[in-house]
Amino acid sequence: MSRLSPLLRSVLTISLLAAAGDSFANDAQQLYKQHCAECHAENRLGAIGPALLPQNLTRLKPKAAYSVIENSRPAVQMPPFKGVLNAQQIQSLVDLIYTPLETIPRWGMEQIEASRITHHKPQSLPDKPLFDADIENLFMVVELGDHHATLLDGDRFVPIHRFPTRFALHGGPKWSEGGRYIYFASRDGWISKFDAFNLTYTAEVRAGINTRNLAVSHDGRYILVANYLPHTLTLLDARDLRPIRVIDVKDDQGNSSRVSAVYTADPRSSFVVALKDIPEVWEINYEDQPPAGFSGWVHDYREESSDAESERFPIRRIAVKGYLDDFFLTQSYDQVVGTSRGLTKDAGFTGQVVDLDLKRAVAQVALPGMPHLSSAITWQLNGKTILATPNIRDSAVTIIDMENWEVIRQIPTEGPGFFMRSHEQSPYAWVDVFFGPNKDLMHVIDKQSLEIVKTLRPAPGKTSAHVEFTKDGRFALVSIWEMDGALVVYDANTLEEVKRLPMKKPSGKYNVHNKLTRSSGTSH
Repeated sequence: MSRLSPLLRSVLTISLLAAAGDSFANDAQQLYKQHCAECHAENRLGAIGPALLPQNLTRLKPKAAYSVIENSRPAVQMPPFKGVLNAQQIQSLVDLIYTPLETIPRWGMEQIEASRITHHKPQSLPDKPLFDADIENLFMVVELGDHHATLLDGDRFVPIHRFPTRFALHGGPKWSEGGRYIYFASRDGWISKFDAFNLTYTAEVRAGINTRNLAVSHDGRYILVANYLPHTLTLLDARDLRPIRVIDVKDDQGNSSRVSAVYTADPRSSFVVALKDIPEVWEINYEDQPPAGFSGWVHDYREESSDAESERFPIRRIAVKGYLDDFFLTQSYDQVVGTSRGLTKDAGFTGQVVDLDLKRAVAQVALPGMPHLSSAITWQLNGKTILATPNIRDSAVTIIDMENWEVIRQIPTEGPGFFMRSHEQSPYAWVDVFFGPNKDLMHVIDKQSLEIVKTLRPAPGKTSAHVEFTKDGRFALVSIWEMDGALVVYDANTLEEVKRLPMKKPSGKYNVHNKLTRSSGTSH
């Protein structure tokens, strides 16, 4: 090569490096095909194993992924590859699975229907519980540590049934039909319907490739699933999880968007949808006869849908400033309080109030830090309704007057928090300190004085998170968010520990009564 001109040497070097890169990529693809494709699918969209895409691996850092490939981990069926692959090969697989796909994958009606599993036909199981407990005071506890859930008696604090779930549940399960059914969503898009009376799954379907959350219509007939991948909303029949419609989420210019979240607005018989990449809020009505006189409702006949439902579920699109990464629905369900994290304080505000009837933003909210509005709660203070939200960036709880949308108090905490909960019958609001060195603390705030009256440390050195109350508000349940974790039950008035149940990384706990009555003290 020494006799070649400098220019020719450079060209040849670049060509050799490119060829080596192609060879390396081909080697990684071949390794993946040989060792991974059977469980995770050749396209990395997932099969019996989870999808291996950057969007689905946000909770798993590359270094941890390397360890999983090398050594496996508890509660999974994947074998360790330490004795099969060398360090360079393992790293090539890590690099591959964190490489985005070149195009957004398709997951339409055909793929969804093909994935559907019927365990029991609708109405084929007895409409009577197999156990003796107050149905309204049941809890469903998600145990992330080994991908299980526990149905808990909220009166005796005794587990009724523990069962496996899909990998990496996300977005919170939703109760329906008086506590008989509960619906789970996994990060990989699997929607599972569980019959709590008969302690069995009845149906499952994969509604997307990367899913944020689901919402159930207040009449129990429909489920809407919010997807990051593909950029869609998936509407399901709640009876058997049959797909009704796949809605491509696009604006007028054809720009597509991930879906941040979806919730149901019961009094409006509508789903409310926040979008990650398009400055709009969508409202989708699910009544048999949508309300007359609602200007702005449109049908998009380009959507994939079953013939019988082709003219149903109209969409109203409301323009907003920025994007709603996170939002809170007021108790009257006519306004959305949302944050646009892409907008800084220099832009004038970090939040906005969108009126669903007026179809526009009606107020700006100067929210400091990065509030976690989907975990916000409300209560009455001096004759006014206030909103309280934890903050995942700053060490404070923000209190907002919902009449003028002004921040009236910042309550200092020992670190940023993630979840905040209360109950109509409780004088206290509880907030964790999920992020930072003080993650083992739990603050208890007096709802009238707005002062922290006690700071609990349920398990020193271990993360405390996500409080939920019994239906009467007498007891508060706290998760110790660790593999060797626990569910800690407190007397909600004396703040003394009552009971402790060992669990494997318990996260959310979902009470039938509080969720179905849309308690102002819990997320919806």
